[in-house]
Amino acid sequence: MNTERFASFDGVELALHRYGSGRPLVLLHGLFSSAQMNWIKWGQHERIAARGYEVLMLDFRVHGDSPAPVGAEHYPHNVLVEDVAALVAHLGLEDYDLGGFSLGARTTLHGVAHGRLTPRRIIAAGMGTAGLGDWHRRAAFFRRVIDEFDTIQPGDPAFFARTFLKSQGIDRAAARLLLDTMPDLDLALLAGVTQPALVVCGAEDQDNGSACDLAARLPHATHVEVPGTHMSSVTMPQLGEAIANWLGDAA
Repeated sequence: MNTERFASFDGVELALHRYGSGRPLVLLHGLFSSAQMNWIKWGQHERIAARGYEVLMLDFRVHGDSPAPVGAEHYPHNVLVEDVAALVAHLGLEDYDLGGFSLGARTTLHGVAHGRLTPRRIIAAGMGTAGLGDWHRRAAFFRRVIDEFDTIQPGDPAFFARTFLKSQGIDRAAARLLLDTMPDLDLALLAGVTQPALVVCGAEDQDNGSACDLAARLPHATHVEVPGTHMSSVTMPQLGEAIANWLGDAA
C-alpha cells in the first residue's frame, strides 16, 4: 500500500491510497467514512487487485487522511466530482474504471451523468434512486445529526449516525459545508450513462432507495445482491468478490 497526496483544483492536498498494479480502478468511499473503512480494512482492495488492477482509493476532503478545509471557497457545487476530476487529471488517466460505495457511487454517477468523468465502466455500490433524485431528504437527516450532535440520545434514529461520525473524527463544521454542495440528480440523466455498470447492494440495504430501480434506469447495468445492510455489506467479502468478478481479469 502506498499513500500519497495530490493538489486538487483549489490547492487542497487530498490523500490517495494505491494498491496493486495493472488497469486503473478509482474507488470512492461513503459519507463520513474513508478508503480505510470501506475498501482496505475488510480486504476489498486485495480481492480486486488480484484480478490485475491498480486500486486507486481517494479520501474525500473532510474524510480519512484528507484535510477538512474551512472557507466557502473550498466547497463549490458538486465539489467531490471536481476532486475526482482533479485526481484523474493528476494521474493522466484516459482509460480507467470508476466506482464507489454510497456517497462514492453518488459522486460517480453525478460525474458521469454531467460529463465531467468518462470512465470505461462504472460501479455503484450501496446506492438506489432515492439517494440520487431524492438526496435532499438524506442530506437533511445528516444535517440534523451535525446540528443536534450534542443532544441526540440513544433510541433516536440519528444516534447510530452520530456515533459513527464521532468514531471517524469528522470535523462537523466542514461536513456541514460539504453537505450543502451536493444537489439532487435529475434521474432522466441516467439514460445517458451508457457505460457498462455494476449496481451492487446489500440484500437488507434500502438506505438509498431501490438498487433494482437504479439498475433498470441505466442502459447497460448488471444488478447484483450481496448479504448485509448498508453498514454491514461493506464488511462482507462478497462485496469485493462481486466487484472483482464483474470486472474480470484485466487485459
